[in-house]
Amino acid sequence: MTETLELIRVEAEDKMGKAIKYLEYELSHLRAGRATPLLLDGINVDYYGTMTPLAQVSNINTPDARNIIIQPWEKSMLGVIEKAILAANIGMTPMNNGEIIRINVPPLTEERRHQLVKQVKQEGETAKISIRSGRKWFLDELKALLKEGLPEDEEKTAEKLIQELTDKHIAMVDKIVETKEKDIMTV
Repeated sequence: MTETLELIRVEAEDKMGKAIKYLEYELSHLRAGRATPLLLDGINVDYYGTMTPLAQVSNINTPDARNIIIQPWEKSMLGVIEKAILAANIGMTPMNNGEIIRINVPPLTEERRHQLVKQVKQEGETAKISIRSGRKWFLDELKALLKEGLPEDEEKTAEKLIQELTDKHIAMVDKIVETKEKDIMTV
């Protein structure tokens, strides 16, 4: 393959890889009935006039599968953190004992598990669309190269290669989605 064609292939593979990474990131925020500090990702608190991520003003631990403990660096932040968690509407109520904030992660109901599985499948479909758009971008670039004089046999080889890359990444999405579904449905 020509050098230009290889550069385009690498960029298409990078686009597909980013879709996988984004899917994994999005699914890490979905609660599967176990406590994880990732549940609090995206919660910002007012720290002396600056909106700051919760993890930067406190220590977040999960001593067991059902509890999250938040220990702020400064005790004056307890109320602010508690209000920020309530405002984030994550479906869990923080308990402030004057030293730490404890969040009890309730077990998921059957109905909620099914809602989460639907959400996981939707995220998977979004990732697949992103992967397919990477393939389309590659094929469009390939057509432009063909007009510039790329031999047809190289074009056919490149089309076959990009289809194999697409199939590989779609299979990865299916595996990630299947694993997350099992995780959610496990009681």
